[in-house]
Amino acid sequence: MNIRTYNPKKDKQAVHRIWQEVHWIKAKEDEKKMMDIFLSEGNKLIAELNGEPECMVVSIPGTFRYLEEDLQLSVVAAVTTSRIARKQGLAKRLTAKLVAADVLNGAQVSTLGMFEQGFYDKLGFGSGGYEHWISFDPAYLNIKQQPRVPRRITKDDWELVHKSLLNRYRGHGACNLLPASFTRADMGLTEHGFGLGYCDGANGELTHFFWGSAKDEPGPYTIITIAYQNGQQFLELMGLMKTLNDQVRLVEMREPAGIQLQDLLSQPMKQRQVTKKSKFENQNKAGAYWQVRICDLEGCLSKTHLHRETVRFNLELYDPIELILEPTEPWRGITGNYIITLGSNSRVETGKKPDLPTLKSTVGAFTRLWLGVRPATGLSVTDELAGPDFLLKALDDVLCLPDAKPDWDF
Repeated sequence: MNIRTYNPKKDKQAVHRIWQEVHWIKAKEDEKKMMDIFLSEGNKLIAELNGEPECMVVSIPGTFRYLEEDLQLSVVAAVTTSRIARKQGLAKRLTAKLVAADVLNGAQVSTLGMFEQGFYDKLGFGSGGYEHWISFDPAYLNIKQQPRVPRRITKDDWELVHKSLLNRYRGHGACNLLPASFTRADMGLTEHGFGLGYCDGANGELTHFFWGSAKDEPGPYTIITIAYQNGQQFLELMGLMKTLNDQVRLVEMREPAGIQLQDLLSQPMKQRQVTKKSKFENQNKAGAYWQVRICDLEGCLSKTHLHRETVRFNLELYDPIELILEPTEPWRGITGNYIITLGSNSRVETGKKPDLPTLKSTVGAFTRLWLGVRPATGLSVTDELAGPDFLLKALDDVLCLPDAKPDWDF
C-alpha cells in the first residue's frame, strides 16, 4: 500500500470509478464534472493497491461556531473506498493522516458525517446531537405573513448562494465551509434542484433563500438548505413554502437551530394520524449523523466563555488516534494530563494537581461534553467519561449550552 496526495492528471478516472462504485455519482459526465469541481480545493489523500488508487479521503477548511466565537475547522467531506479494498484499514489510516495534516495547518476542530456510529470513534470523534427532520403539508403552515414574489434560484447561482450561506444567522455549533467549489458541486449534484429567495442586500446580495429537491408534482419537496439572517426573513421563507400548497402535499426539512417547527403547524397531531403510512406522511424523525472532535485543546478552551461559576479539575484525556498514526507524525493526538478551568475565561494547563477532582475521558466524550451534546452525568452512563458525582453535576451546570447545530450538511 502506498499513501500519497491526489494527482488529478493521473488519478481522475480511478477516483471517478471509486465514487461510482459507492454510488455517490453515476456514469453521467455532468456528475463527473461536479465531482472534479468538488476536488479542486481542499486536502486530498489516496491509498494505492497494486499501483492503482482504491481509497480516497478529502477535507476542506471551514469555521466552527462555539457560542459567539469562531474556531478553525477541518471538515472531512468525503471518505470513499473501492469494492476491492474494503476491510484493509485504508479509510481509517487515511482519515487519521488527513486530520493530522489539517491540525498542522491550524485546524482546532474536525468534523464529519458518519456512515455508521463506531467507526470514527476510533479516531477520537464523538457523535453530535440529534437533527430533527420534519415532514408536513405546507397547507397547514400557520404563517400570516404574506411573502413577496421571490427570485428563482438555479444551479448557476452558486456564487450568490455560497456568499449567502457564509453570511447567514449562525447559532452554537454552526459550520461554515469556506470553498465555494463545495457549494457549486453540491448544488450541481442535486437531482431536480430548485431554489427561491430574496436579494435584499445593500448591493443586491442574496439575504435569505431555500434550496431543495422537487420530487414529482405533489412532492415530497426536500429542503436541503435554508439560510436567513433574522427571524422575519425565516418567516417569509416559510410563508413562501406555504404558497406551494395548491400543488405540493409534503415538504420535508431539517429543523433550524433555535426553532421548533411544530409551533408553526396547525393540527400537527391530527395530520400525523391522518397521513400515517401514506406517501405523504407527516412525521418528525430524529437522528445523530455527524461527529466532531477537539484537535487543539488549548485553542478550543481559549475561546470557551461560559456564563457560569468557574469549575476546575484534572483531566486524564485519551486520544485513540495515536494508535493509528505513525510514530513519526508530528501531531499524534491530544492524549495527556491536563488542568482544566471552565468559566468566563476558560484555559488549560499541562499537569495534574492533587487537590483537584479528576475527570477521565476519551477525546470524543470530552468533545461532546464541551459542546453540550449531552451533560456529564449522562455521558458518564453511556460514553467513556468518569468522575466523582459532585464534579459531574458541576459540569452539568457550567456546560448548560444551546443545542449544537452544524446547519450545513457535509
